[in-house]
Amino acid sequence: MSDAAPLPTAEAHDGGVAHEIYPLGLKIAGRLVVVVGGGPVAARRARALVEAGARVRVVAPDVCEELAVLARVSAPGAVDLAARAYRTGDLDEAWLVHTATGSAEVDRRVSDDAERARVFCVTAGDASVGSAWVPAVARTTLTDDAEVTVSVTAGRDPRRATAIRDAVSAALQSGSLPLRRRRPTPQSPGRVWLVGGGPGDTGLITARGRTALAQADVVIIDRLGPRALLHELSPDVEVIDVGKTSGNHPVPQHEINALLIQHAQAGRDVVRLKGGDPYVFGRGGEELAACRTAGIEVEVVPGVTSAVSVPAAAGIPVTHRGVARGFSVLTGHDGAAEVPGGADHTLVLLMGVTRLAETADALVTADRPADTPAAVVEDGYGPGQRVTVGTLATIAARAAEAGVQPPAVIVVGAVVRLSPAWAQQAR
Repeated sequence: MSDAAPLPTAEAHDGGVAHEIYPLGLKIAGRLVVVVGGGPVAARRARALVEAGARVRVVAPDVCEELAVLARVSAPGAVDLAARAYRTGDLDEAWLVHTATGSAEVDRRVSDDAERARVFCVTAGDASVGSAWVPAVARTTLTDDAEVTVSVTAGRDPRRATAIRDAVSAALQSGSLPLRRRRPTPQSPGRVWLVGGGPGDTGLITARGRTALAQADVVIIDRLGPRALLHELSPDVEVIDVGKTSGNHPVPQHEINALLIQHAQAGRDVVRLKGGDPYVFGRGGEELAACRTAGIEVEVVPGVTSAVSVPAAAGIPVTHRGVARGFSVLTGHDGAAEVPGGADHTLVLLMGVTRLAETADALVTADRPADTPAAVVEDGYGPGQRVTVGTLATIAARAAEAGVQPPAVIVVGAVVRLSPAWAQQAR
């Protein structure tokens, strides 16, 4: 038994509840930590300690392959293997000890030695024997490079702790937890993230995009961005709508650039939330250049481009073995007559509804005849999703008859025949 003075019993104060554990983060970089045991549990503990920068001494007659590899690949002096049984004195100069020998007797002896040496001890076999516990840990690096560490203990029930940890970690990754800075540095500029929000469905923004959005002080959003995500923001997040429609640009691009710079220079974190991907006709390159010229740190978070996802929503793959070997993406404002490829090369047109008749006529060539299939997919992934199919000769008239409205993606090529809408038309 330990001859150290008994630890005081935890008591409730001021009506509070007594707790057996005092949560604490330890800075162990450069400090000696002893791991007693050579099995998989000891290996996991040793690896985590090495990653935290500790000097690790492993004491065990035999070690598993994972431990042997860790000692071999770690920096010189990071892991010291003592290939023998534990003995009193192995804890000299240690700041912390983990014991995972599989022997209750050895673990008890290590714990008693640690108690006498006033060194905290984690006992894997029986947590009640040791003086410290290892929580279930999740780490998330935020978009401003800060790290959030979540540690969960659950009354000596490691499976419950792991389940709770995983749920919190998933919420962090989804951006559903409050991640904004609460201690901004006034003298430092904020950051800008150019976030691709996908085609509009909130489930199609990336995890990185949601994390950035959860940290934003200001959100500057396009008309086609996933607007439902705005409902999840804190009430004090400033939202600026710079949405454009065909022929109506209430906030010109140079003013959008100025807004990004203005708010970042005021120390705010800014998310420029776009539909699709920032670099696919999203003018993300211009915004990136403007921010960098102003000395603002900026990151581009890619998004799911509507050029691929919206056709997929209608059952149209832009490439398909034996049908289409490649695809091109262009806007309806570009000169379609110069686009190479025949019916086996898919063309995806964005922002092309208003000039559909003119574009369809220009696309007819010797390699791409008038009977080449074409489809218009409106409001992809939205409540008003609708597909109109035809050929280059008929699609403009059919779209006009159906009253097609933007936003819509136009697909031209043999892959349109793979769409359920094409099969339905044939029936």
